Amino acid sequence: MLSLEMKKYNTYLDLSSPKVMTIINVTPDSFYDISRKNSVENISHAVQTAIESGSDVIDIGGYSSRPGAEDVAVREEIRRLSKGVECIRRIDSTIPISIDTFRGEVARFIIENYGECIINDISSGEIDPTIIDIAANYNVPYIAMHMRSNPKMMQNYTQYEDVVREVKEFFKSKLLDLKSRGVDNVIIDPGFGFAKDAVQNFQLVDGLSTLSDLGSRILVGISRKSMIYNTIDTTPEDALIGTTALHWQLLVNGANILRVHDTKEAVQVVKLYNGYKKALK
Repeated sequence: MLSLEMKKYNTYLDLSSPKVMTIINVTPDSFYDISRKNSVENISHAVQTAIESGSDVIDIGGYSSRPGAEDVAVREEIRRLSKGVECIRRIDSTIPISIDTFRGEVARFIIENYGECIINDISSGEIDPTIIDIAANYNVPYIAMHMRSNPKMMQNYTQYEDVVREVKEFFKSKLLDLKSRGVDNVIIDPGFGFAKDAVQNFQLVDGLSTLSDLGSRILVGISRKSMIYNTIDTTPEDALIGTTALHWQLLVNGANILRVHDTKEAVQVVKLYNGYKKALK
């Protein structure tokens, strides 16, 4: 249970308008190498830049979830996340922090030692069900993402009859389970690129609005992914324009949080979208 000495930190996001979540990877092998920040100096610089650019929440990851990613020991993941969270807290104790982990043991350690955080679980508790109990016991927001299998094997599981319908059915069941286990603040993530091919990813972009029927806010993570750079025949390093174009479409289709590598550009897209919506009222 939550300790009386537990430090309270801001995990609240007003999602009445879209928000920007900045990715900082404390890993040596994330697919977009510019996002890899391993030293305290590099992490601190990335955090400061994100905050100055208008980030609403910082997502810190210590385990690469790219297709084919190798396993990382629990102790090493904790070490990486601890370093990242310490840097963020030192620079700004008010900005919400999301910890990108699917392990209950890791989530518990970070929350108990560094205070309340949002849990961002790529497996929705399918890999380690104890993480759901951690979210419930500490009463923190929980991001549930759709994925099949695990990061190393997920691209072997891209067979769908109707990817939008099946992802929606997954979340319909998952939300009931989470509620029954005491997790009240849930954000869903359709999992672009996780056990989906390029065609299925674009089908999910088009069908995103149907997920809104479930009553949960929606996070999307398409920043510089292969669905973009392979389609326009480039690399992750040259996929910002494609990312920005899809961010606009995802906002139109109901996305509430953009999880991004490029904070300034995403903040500009959100401001433009808000201006567009205001003009239509």
